[in-house]
Amino acid sequence: MIDTAPAVLFVCMGNICRSPLAEAAFRAAARQAGLQVTVDSAGTGDWHAGAPPDRRACAVARRHGIDITHYRARVVTVDDFDRFTHIIALDHANLRHLLDMQPAGSRARVSLLLDHVPGRTGHAVADPYYGDASGFDTTWRDVAAGAAALVDRLRRDGS
Repeated sequence: MIDTAPAVLFVCMGNICRSPLAEAAFRAAARQAGLQVTVDSAGTGDWHAGAPPDRRACAVARRHGIDITHYRARVVTVDDFDRFTHIIALDHANLRHLLDMQPAGSRARVSLLLDHVPGRTGHAVADPYYGDASGFDTTWRDVAAGAAALVDRLRRDGS
């Protein structure tokens, strides 16, 4: 029997900036709301597999009371489409990659994170990797808004 509790996977390119921040923000929002959920993050590329999050991502999470230094990057797999009920892309390129690799009949619903925020449908979370530390603050605001909206939806709709 497949577990019906929500299980959410956040996906960006290398799994060292946006998706670990989204995972952290979602964990915090779910815990605060009392929502029982499985959560993880992954990347579509393997160049950072096994690496910790970017130091700037760790710093912004720490400023919000969350330690992500123990996270390690991994690559999304085909098995993730049955392991997770929701696979959430942080941008359009990763969304396309996920939709291309999604097996027919898998249980995961694939979407953009900001599709869950009223008025932000179709918007991507900007990649802060090549910028300065201020870009990570912008990313945090986006992923925190997306996480809160997704938690609200899961609590309200159950899916």
